[in-house]
Amino acid sequence: MSHFNFRRLSFLLLSILGIMPVAADDNNKVDLTPELHGVIRPRWEMDTKGGENRFQLRNARLSVNGRLAPEIDYYFQADFCDRGKIMFLDGWGRIAITPALKLQAGQFRIPFGTDCFRGPGNYIFANRSFIGGTMNNVRGVGAKLSYTFALPESSSLLVEAGAFNPTTITDQNIWVKKMAYGGKALYSVGNVKLAAGAETLIPDSVRINSLTASATWTSGRWTVEGEYLNKHYVNNAHKAAHGYNFFVDYAFPVNAGVFNRASVQGRFDGMTAHSNGLRNDLGQLSTTHSARNRITVGGTLSYNYKAIHCDLRLDYEKYFYHHDTTVPVGGGDKICAEMVIKF
Repeated sequence: MSHFNFRRLSFLLLSILGIMPVAADDNNKVDLTPELHGVIRPRWEMDTKGGENRFQLRNARLSVNGRLAPEIDYYFQADFCDRGKIMFLDGWGRIAITPALKLQAGQFRIPFGTDCFRGPGNYIFANRSFIGGTMNNVRGVGAKLSYTFALPESSSLLVEAGAFNPTTITDQNIWVKKMAYGGKALYSVGNVKLAAGAETLIPDSVRINSLTASATWTSGRWTVEGEYLNKHYVNNAHKAAHGYNFFVDYAFPVNAGVFNRASVQGRFDGMTAHSNGLRNDLGQLSTTHSARNRITVGGTLSYNYKAIHCDLRLDYEKYFYHHDTTVPVGGGDKICAEMVIKF
C-alpha cells in the first residue's frame, strides 16, 4: 500500500472545495490521504502451431482510492497500456446510507459474474477464462445499491443491483429509453462462496438476457472454482450461448531466491458459438466468437510481502475447435510467459 505523499495536497484541495470533514471528536476524523496502487504486466507469447510470437505490455494500471468521510469513499482506475492503448476504466463515488446499505454511482463493472471481477494483479492464469474475458467483460455508467445482510459470524450475504446506460463506456452522450440492468448475490459460509446473478444488456438493438452461477472453495493451499454463464438473445436473434469455467490452484511456500511462494494451476473452460450483440451490415447478429474448449496448465513463482507482490508465470493453453473452424494466429495452442508486479 502506498500513500504517495498526497496528504498535504489532499487537504489543500478539499479545503478549497469546502468538503473537509467536520468531526465532533477525534474518533470521527478521517485520513484523507489517497492510496495509490498499480499493476505492471509485461508478457511474451508464442503460437505453437506456426511459431509466431510477440511481446506485449498487457497492462500498466494505476488506481487511486480514498475517503472523504467515514461514510463516503471514491475510486479511480486507468490502464495506461492495455496492449498499447490508454483506457479509463473506473471512476465512482460511494455513500453508505446505513452501515449495511450503500449507493455507488459512476463508471464501474456491472455487478454480474465472478471471474470477470479479478483484476490483472489477481489473475490465476495469464489469460482470463472465456466467461471473464469474452462473454462477460462489461463495464457500465450508472448506479447501484448494495446491501449486506447481518448473518451469523461465519457467514455473510451481499446483494447488489444497478441500472446502467445501454451504450458503451466511451459513448455517454446518447439519450435512451431502455436501460441495462445487472444484479448479483454473494453468499459466503466458512471457506465456500456461492454467487448467482442476472443481467440484461442492449449492446445494439437486441436485448441479451444472461444468468450466471458460481461456487468457490478455498482451504489452506487449495482453491477450486466453477462458473457457468447462459446468454439468451431475445426473439431468437442468435442461438443461446453457454460458457463454463473450472479451475484448481494449489499454492505452497518455497525458498527460491527472492521468491517465497509457488503455485500450480489447471483449468478447463469453454464456450458455444457467441455473438457480441452488435448487428452486421445486414442488420443481423452473427457469431463473433466460435465455439471452443481449452485446457490450461501452468505454474507461478511469487514474491509476496503485505500489499506488494511479484509473479513469474508460465502457462500452456491447448485449444479444441470444430473441424470447420478457421483458427487465426494466436487463437490456438500457445505458450505464455509473463511478469506481474503489483503494489
